[in-house]
Amino acid sequence: MKALVFLTDPEPVEPPPPDAPRLVQNLARTPMKIEVVPDPPLFGDDWMVLRTRLCGICGSDTKQVLMDFDDADDNAMTAFISFPQVLGHEVVATVERVGSAVSGLEPGQRVVLNPWLSCEPRGVKPVCPACQEGNYSACWHFADGRLTPGIHCGNSSDATGGFAELLPAHQLMAVPVPDDVPDEVAVLADPFSVSLHAITRNPPPTDGKVVVYGAGALGTTATAILRALYPGTEVAVVARWPAQAALAHRLGARVFSPEPREELVEQLAAWSGSPLRHPWAGLPVAYPGRIDCVYDTVGSPETVEVGIRVLGHGGRLVQLGVSSPGRFEWTPWYFKELHLVGSNAFGVEEVDGVRKHAIEHYLDLVRAGRIDLTGMLTHTFRLEQWRDAFTTLIHQGETGAIKVAFDFRTGEQR
Repeated sequence: MKALVFLTDPEPVEPPPPDAPRLVQNLARTPMKIEVVPDPPLFGDDWMVLRTRLCGICGSDTKQVLMDFDDADDNAMTAFISFPQVLGHEVVATVERVGSAVSGLEPGQRVVLNPWLSCEPRGVKPVCPACQEGNYSACWHFADGRLTPGIHCGNSSDATGGFAELLPAHQLMAVPVPDDVPDEVAVLADPFSVSLHAITRNPPPTDGKVVVYGAGALGTTATAILRALYPGTEVAVVARWPAQAALAHRLGARVFSPEPREELVEQLAAWSGSPLRHPWAGLPVAYPGRIDCVYDTVGSPETVEVGIRVLGHGGRLVQLGVSSPGRFEWTPWYFKELHLVGSNAFGVEEVDGVRKHAIEHYLDLVRAGRIDLTGMLTHTFRLEQWRDAFTTLIHQGETGAIKVAFDFRTGEQR
């Protein structure tokens, strides 16, 4: 099959000008290229092979391909990955073939990938307590069992991802897509599920005020979830680019620019009705704050610092995005007795008193007309155009990109 392989000898490309942006320079030397590799095997009789239709480019994929991180040698997540990799875990696919023990799924069926390489896909028995509860992204065995280390498809050298024509999947890892849900809608299930997990496990209070920091895929889906499931909540969104801001406005949020940060703190305080206190230097602090939750989809030192300065006493900062670490001034954390909570991916979630997989909730909410993410998928590219795809993401301010995907469909009615 044809696959875009990471950590291989790249094809030579003409170097960009010396004054080109850092990420443009990085893309020119990223260790990735299209190769012909063996078709994926069935890792057991409960596994399948899927044929990719659409594969979204996640923010984590983008950071890796563009090498957009500082020194990562001590990053704890390197204990849970293996190389070389075929990235891509936001996948809509067609079942190509199934193992003899697969039930309820058959060739030709459309599915959304549930990418977690948890106990059952790894053949680990008995399954760990996290998997028993449906918390697949908290599995205890991401480096064990019949697969090489990897938390989800795309970062295990065995379980290749959707930047390829075919990919392997355990039967637990495929959620059927109803006929009336188009591929372009289904491909947004993964980022939606990440935001659903963060919000439903850290819900805003009735008639609360919340901030969604960032307006990319996670920020957009978080805003849609808050407006649909918590209609009494006032939502402010911090959006960097015009296309993101326009979509956040359409979803019913009050929109603010991230820079300058001092002005952002002042505006959020005014929006929430909080007084501002001014230290000797640095950003002002809202006190007493009136914002109940900040859902931080960026996770940089700068966004965390703004979040803890605008939150009210006992408020909650939910970090569902990750950037390079760095210093921030953190005394409001202890002074306001804040809760700083990490939120990792998704699994079985509860919505309106019903527990089911987050992807199933997404498909149900879409079909019921409660979630409409029209306008979020802004660009699609063929796999051969991968450099164009990542260039489009680098220049989001000019291109208006929010979610970008690889399109493998050829000659089909879409």
